[in-house]
Amino acid sequence: MNGQNRKNIYPGLEVGIILKKDQRSGNITYGVVKNLLTSSAFHSRGIKVRLEDGQIGRVAEIVED
Repeated sequence: MNGQNRKNIYPGLEVGIILKKDQRSGNITYGVVKNLLTSSAFHSRGIKVRLEDGQIGRVAEIVED
């Protein structure tokens, strides 16, 4: 599942994000969502979130159980 729709993302969800510094390489960082930073319902490059460890990036994928 991709991270373009805000309704699919919520605090406590495990996700893979792309940090600003990794946009060229596409390196994905995994963590748990602390809060959502994008207010719109949809974003073409992914909803921006803050992870519990403080890192900020756009959701590239949602980790499924």
